[in-house]
Amino acid sequence: MKNRQQIRIIYTSLFAFFLVVCTYPQDTILPLWPADAVPNRIESNEQEILEKGAIQKISYVQNPQIEVYLPSEANSTGKAMLIFPGGGYHILAYDWEGSDIAKFLNSKGIAGIVVKYRLPVSKSLVNNQFVPLQDAQRAMRLVRYMAKTWNIDDKKIGIIGFSAGGHLASTLGTHFEDEVYNYVDGADLLSARPDFMALVYPVISFSDSSVHIGSKKALLGDEPDSESIIYFSNELQVSENTPPTILFHAADDKAVPPENSLLFFQALNQKGVPAELHIYPEGGHGFSLATKNPGLSKWTQHLHEWSLQF
Repeated sequence: MKNRQQIRIIYTSLFAFFLVVCTYPQDTILPLWPADAVPNRIESNEQEILEKGAIQKISYVQNPQIEVYLPSEANSTGKAMLIFPGGGYHILAYDWEGSDIAKFLNSKGIAGIVVKYRLPVSKSLVNNQFVPLQDAQRAMRLVRYMAKTWNIDDKKIGIIGFSAGGHLASTLGTHFEDEVYNYVDGADLLSARPDFMALVYPVISFSDSSVHIGSKKALLGDEPDSESIIYFSNELQVSENTPPTILFHAADDKAVPPENSLLFFQALNQKGVPAELHIYPEGGHGFSLATKNPGLSKWTQHLHEWSLQF
């Protein structure tokens, strides 16, 4: 009887997701969690804010979700990338480092899936520092579960993250096996390990002198303990099973120094994980597609060429 009840719960929960996808096969927006099973969520009067301007910014995310951009079936390579926009763990630069990136990936036959993850600077949360990782793990498992429906090869699902989104991506790439939330449904039986990983001007270390203080304080608070600092300093968490990684940074990045990418690259190299690092002479921080910088804009072509091996 217990097994039958569990099967019914799994079926009901995932059928709700499947119904949404079948109704809107392109550019689907899908909640990460069933409404009654969002981990570490508490009731508050806080509301999500969408700020429209040159860059679309989202803060105080209340309803984590994925937005799925699919290439035409004829152009599809079967690959997908989950996209984690940056914003210092305070906001999400949702189009600049999210949907614009998804559209670029579509032009290369790759499904682009923007993750609207919860931000730790919220009074709607408890155990705030683990919430972004919970959403990231769940997003990967959910995409893997829905892969066949979206014409995706479930063994060719990568991730890309920008700035603080790069920190979250590298956290997923180093902590994909950690049990940070309780089982919800059948999607959670699948692996959260990305098959490959791209990090663009990423925040990596919370222990090195190159730390981005704003991201560290947002995720860990004003006085984090040493255990948390080590856990979320992802250059210290690399293992032989960390996914193959490509990194992009500008040498003149004053906000998140390129030492962050260097530290992660060195850790990957020491563990024998295939890795590639591109540091451009100029570009500063937060260059997205770098459409107005001909030299720097080549990073997208390098990403595509690198991804062909997967």
